[in-house]
Amino acid sequence: MGKRESDPTVRAAKAQIPSQGWVAEVLARRDPGGWWVRPRGWLEPRFVGTNWNLLALSDLGATREIPEISSSCEFWMTRSPLTGGGVGGFGKGKGHHCYTANMARALIRMGYQDDPRVHRTLQWLVRTAHPKGGWTCRFSTDGPATSRSLDAWEGLSAFAAYPRSQWTDEMLECVERGAEYYLDRELHRQGDRYAPWYRFHWPVHYYYDLLVGLDCLTALGHGDDPRLGFALDLLRKKRRPDGRWNLDAHQTDPDPESARWFAQHPERRPAPLVFETPGRPSKMITLRARVVLSRVGLA
Repeated sequence: MGKRESDPTVRAAKAQIPSQGWVAEVLARRDPGGWWVRPRGWLEPRFVGTNWNLLALSDLGATREIPEISSSCEFWMTRSPLTGGGVGGFGKGKGHHCYTANMARALIRMGYQDDPRVHRTLQWLVRTAHPKGGWTCRFSTDGPATSRSLDAWEGLSAFAAYPRSQWTDEMLECVERGAEYYLDRELHRQGDRYAPWYRFHWPVHYYYDLLVGLDCLTALGHGDDPRLGFALDLLRKKRRPDGRWNLDAHQTDPDPESARWFAQHPERRPAPLVFETPGRPSKMITLRARVVLSRVGLA
């Protein structure tokens, strides 16, 4: 809305975040020990365990100034160390671009941008990016990624959240190569058409869609690039007559191999973290759409 951080209405709204609405509901489900559902296996149950709740809270404006958030973030980081001193280790300290970068973005949004652990995590993202730009969804080691995918958008999102004044030259070069990878593909041209990329969803978790791509690229300053045209056209077409946007889905469909596995192990089938109803007007999709359009001057 163009208001300053010091505006009384902004300050009053932020003061209500811990006690009203969705953040209060999520915090009410939190165990005093800092976790959700179970203390071990912070990724499980998917998508209602600790990791997923903290990702959603970071989208909703919750910060480390809320004592419960600070405690849960320390719980999260302590149990997920990354080799080399960062955070987001996916077992034995190894990083995984989707999980590690998601965690970095959330922590930055929640006020940990000056934490040395977060800075080392961003350095790991630079070091393990594909030489031509972009990241992979495959498990990663300390070496550069050997493949890349539009689905591995989280690295760009972490740097989009990180203050530009704190970027190193290596970060700038890495992010520009990654952005070019997405722009060259107009945010969606990779392999056969994949229907979930054209459905808008939230919480995003680690899934990609064209609104996710638009949010990353416009936040990084590429809002005037004509190669965003296809995605922006889709965004405008999805706008309802009343100016709002619907939630298309909670998360995407599992791939065939995963679907078969879940059919054999129904007790492990992911449960959605639900805030809104698919097919109905969405506060979060509308907010993100408006933010994107404001960045490109089309609001």
